[in-house]
Amino acid sequence: MLEKDIEKHLVWAVELFGGKAYKFTSPANRGVADRIVCWPNGTTWFVELKKEGGKLSALQQRFAAEMRTLRQNYTVLWSKEDVDQWIAAHAVPKKELK
Repeated sequence: MLEKDIEKHLVWAVELFGGKAYKFTSPANRGVADRIVCWPNGTTWFVELKKEGGKLSALQQRFAAEMRTLRQNYTVLWSKEDVDQWIAAHAVPKKELK
């Protein structure tokens, strides 16, 4: 499966639960996460997407370490199944937002 297919699945799943998955590019800071996911409850995640068998570049590893140091929510998802498990663990059901 291609990384772009996993990314499309993430965007669809996040929006299903009322969130937004913004494409993240920072020209002066290579290695940043692919998406910033914002949940309706105010929680934000930096999400890197990789296909199974892929690996993080040195710059991506540095970004991940910076996020840990800054105590930010960061994850790497490797498949649609990973996306589904992450959504199940972190999405806020719309009925709880009222």
